[in-house]
Amino acid sequence: MITHIKGKLIEKNPTEVIIECQGVGYFINISLHTFSKIGNEEVLQLYTHLQVKEDSHTLYGFVERLEREIFRLLISVSGIGTSTARTMLSSLSPSQVKEALASGDVATIQSVKGIGAKTAQRVILDLKEKVLKIFDMQEVSVVERNTVKDEALSALETLGFNRKGAQKVVDQIIKTNSEVSVEDAIKLALKKL
Repeated sequence: MITHIKGKLIEKNPTEVIIECQGVGYFINISLHTFSKIGNEEVLQLYTHLQVKEDSHTLYGFVERLEREIFRLLISVSGIGTSTARTMLSSLSPSQVKEALASGDVATIQSVKGIGAKTAQRVILDLKEKVLKIFDMQEVSVVERNTVKDEALSALETLGFNRKGAQKVVDQIIKTNSEVSVEDAIKLALKKL
């Protein structure tokens, strides 16, 4: 198994990179999260996952170990392939995926293009306990987070703000600080609206 590759960055695109290592060019699939973290360094190290199939060997690269770990957990779920896992890690950061799995947040997982309610529920059912154990996390109730969101949105609507616009701002606030109180969420939203 190839666990990481360090070499000269030859080519960089949003979905793949080519790294030259000891005269060999490796084509490595990446997520948008990894793409955004790669600067213009000449030498690059990526943690990798090698998928071996009957007709191909495919390398996936990650700037952080956490992203690779989440990727491997996702592809262990029946019905989630490497393409879907990479899409999830392109739509959400590894920590957002980890927190959504740990809290049982079906809506966040379902917000990824191509993932329906049943698939989101299966992913959470299969991975919630593993994520809590592997990352030594305490279970966070998604109901508590949704209560903060609902109360903040209700208050903003009462103040005359459009619900759709306010929802995007409140979602962003809750994603960056899952422990935020209703009052703080409203104050932060008012500054951004």
